[in-house]
Amino acid sequence: MIACSGKKDPVGPMYLPTQPIVLKDWKFETKPSFAEEFDYTGKPDPAKWGYDVGGSGWGNNELEYYTDNLSNAGVANGKLTITARKEEIGNRNITSARLVTKNKADFLYGRFEISAKLPSGKGTWPAIWMLPTDWVYGGWPQSGEIDIMEHVGYEQDVVHITTHCEAYYFKINTQKTSTKKIDGVSTAFHKYRVDWTPDAIRGFIDDQMIFETFNENKGPKYWPFDKRFHILLNLAIGGDWGGAKGVDDNIFPASMEVDYVRVYKLIEQ
Repeated sequence: MIACSGKKDPVGPMYLPTQPIVLKDWKFETKPSFAEEFDYTGKPDPAKWGYDVGGSGWGNNELEYYTDNLSNAGVANGKLTITARKEEIGNRNITSARLVTKNKADFLYGRFEISAKLPSGKGTWPAIWMLPTDWVYGGWPQSGEIDIMEHVGYEQDVVHITTHCEAYYFKINTQKTSTKKIDGVSTAFHKYRVDWTPDAIRGFIDDQMIFETFNENKGPKYWPFDKRFHILLNLAIGGDWGGAKGVDDNIFPASMEVDYVRVYKLIEQ
């Protein structure tokens, strides 16, 4: 399983289809079906969040060991804070956290909105993303990946939105991706959003669309996004992409803050 996309530097402009695709006028409910406002104190709500734990490198040669410790993922003052720290555990000397809604809140289509403030510093690699819960079409990338937000610290304020599948993914340099320079991603909260329908996946930053990819109706090799996915929030350190220009030892502790996570159901037509 790949952690985030592990991809190279940004590729190309927003993807456009090679032929016209007729899209339905999908709507979303106005009240969220899943809402995490982080209006409590302590560890993340276990009814909503689980943890990926370990220091395997997560498919990208990452440096951190993910824990379920409060010091790496804690809620206070209306926010979730995921913190990477310089401390030894297992075979690693950096700890962090990777939260998942898998088997607690899984989704097929919807509008996904997350308000977050990102870390800064060379070597940080925060991500807000989605993976398949059941891997119906096979291992990564066959069953797909949706990256709502990725950021690497050596490109401050450059945000990436991407999808991966068997036909379009970073190791063959065909991923569908868009990037945008957003001032102040580490000093202010910004809203990262994906609208996922049977026809398309669209990505937004502060409600401005910067990414769009379409269902070409050519089967799961091109569109595995018709099965349930879950949400991941994590802060990686180093790795093939995040550490491509090294890791600054002075960045620790480094934190990503999340104000809320809200999911709105697609209205059936």
